[in-house]
Amino acid sequence: MDAAAFASAVARADDRPVLVGYSGGLDSTVLLHLLAGDSATQRTGLRALHVHHGLHAQADAWAAHCEATCAGLGIPLEVVRVAVDRRAGLGLEGAAREARHAAFAAHLRAGEVLALAHHRDDQAETFLLRALRGSGVDGLAAMRPWRAYARGWLWRPLLEVARVDLLAHAQARRLAWIDDPGNDDPGLDRNFLRHHVMPHLQARWPHAPAALARSAGLAAAATDLLDAGDDAALAGVRREVDLLDVAGLLALPATQRARVLRRWIAALGLPPLPAHGSACIEADLLDARPDARARFDWHGARVQRWRDLLHAGPLRTPLPRDWRATWDGRAPLRLPTGDTLELLGADGFDHEVIAHARRGGERLRLPRRRHDHALKHLLQDAGVPPWQRERLPLLSAADGTLLAAGDRLCSATLASWLDARGARLQWTAVA
Repeated sequence: MDAAAFASAVARADDRPVLVGYSGGLDSTVLLHLLAGDSATQRTGLRALHVHHGLHAQADAWAAHCEATCAGLGIPLEVVRVAVDRRAGLGLEGAAREARHAAFAAHLRAGEVLALAHHRDDQAETFLLRALRGSGVDGLAAMRPWRAYARGWLWRPLLEVARVDLLAHAQARRLAWIDDPGNDDPGLDRNFLRHHVMPHLQARWPHAPAALARSAGLAAAATDLLDAGDDAALAGVRREVDLLDVAGLLALPATQRARVLRRWIAALGLPPLPAHGSACIEADLLDARPDARARFDWHGARVQRWRDLLHAGPLRTPLPRDWRATWDGRAPLRLPTGDTLELLGADGFDHEVIAHARRGGERLRLPRRRHDHALKHLLQDAGVPPWQRERLPLLSAADGTLLAAGDRLCSATLASWLDARGARLQWTAVA
């Protein structure tokens, strides 16, 4: 690939500043020098970040090499040390990648572009790895050249460039880079593909990396088309941000239903559903009785059936059953769950009240009612969903008379007191 082609690879039609993920290896070294030589990028702002994983005895020397290279180019460099969690169940490769991306996301500024040096051979390897894991079309789309990322964007300008062209470019310009011996470890999946599988494929089919990368591009195009349909379908069954209509979901084709569920989960910022997640929701929640309170939990998140709806959100700690606190209403009451209860429009209660958790058996007399009723039934009649009920703070008088259930239900006595003062209760759940 000639110099003009390299220059066009890093050209952009916007004016966002760029942060280069700079490991010091061949690929990121070429990318760093290309961007350093691009006047438009220099004008809008260019800096680099080196992630120090601490996994190799030469890690400090690699960081020093990156500092010297960036100093020679006049590019600000930040070295970020990370701890790689070997117990995360992701393998060393996956754990290092997670730590690296956490560092990138934390240090990327609002509106900034993170530039990474993945190339066509990386794309081909990613396609194969995902195919071997049984990925669908979304996974086979592999890496995108441009996408939203953290507070800015992720850009892979070299994704259509072969590694051999990067090597030739670096050698012709006498660039200095680091050779990480970890890249030769056949115990790592990507290395095994790179050194033991791809050479055999290319010996038989010289165009194999280009063909696999093209297949990833075709999968990405198909994914974009499917996404557009999924967005429309999701909008049609969504009742609130975290609520889906079960009847509407069941009206969709089963394959699209699974995609819509995954898209909904992603939009809520929850961990991706595991491979069996969609099937479990299909079998255990969509076919459940509306009163069954069926649920599916994974990685700190939960989808549950309530009436004719599905609700999804993070697993939240219920209000402890033995929690009690005296409250005068003058300042917001912070609950053990992180939620708050406030008295708005009044300086405080005439008498202190007791805030406490539900224990069962409570009864409440609503305004314009002659008799009290079981709180459980009143909450059901009021449409308070179970994920709110388990965190709902109650207010009682000193003699034990129930006055309120959060800001959802008020007794006749408290409602009259609030109305006379133009006041109200407000229960705010932690984000």
